[in-house]
Amino acid sequence: MIMRRGQALLLPANPWFVWGSLFVALFLGIWLDVAVAGRAPWLPDLLALALVFWSVHQPQRVGVGAAFVLGLLVDVHHGALLGQHALAYTALGYLAVVLHRRLLWFDLPTQALHVLPLFLASHALQLTTRLIAGDGWPGWSLGLAPLLETLLWPLATLLLLAPQRRAHDPDENRPI
Repeated sequence: MIMRRGQALLLPANPWFVWGSLFVALFLGIWLDVAVAGRAPWLPDLLALALVFWSVHQPQRVGVGAAFVLGLLVDVHHGALLGQHALAYTALGYLAVVLHRRLLWFDLPTQALHVLPLFLASHALQLTTRLIAGDGWPGWSLGLAPLLETLLWPLATLLLLAPQRRAHDPDENRPI
């Protein structure tokens, strides 16, 4: 792949780190739901954020199938309609894989603007599924969640790509 000017050359991603970060995001989301805010609708979905990140950066390892299984785990935790999060995460994973080549050409703030519609679509799909199933309106604070996920995108990128960054080893005889 042709790299844009100034982009760092990264080491291959460790599969244990990829899947470990997804499960850490799952457990952090569960902890936020239970201990901190009590399932507030404005909370960012950290698993969705990690899922989009790895679907963009490692589409061969993390994609639609992983999104479906992780969505089922979240549905079981929430006690929600089985398949609500699975459907939203599957759509999110598909859209992230479709956009992954284009998205990597942009800098972090522009990437964040490009993933905002993905997060909005995911939350809209979850809300639609909940409303069809007969659940009540969660309130307008639900609109904050995709915005917070978008604001967390640069931080997630810096944290999740940190193990892949090469150690700076300057050598005048090597251009890379």
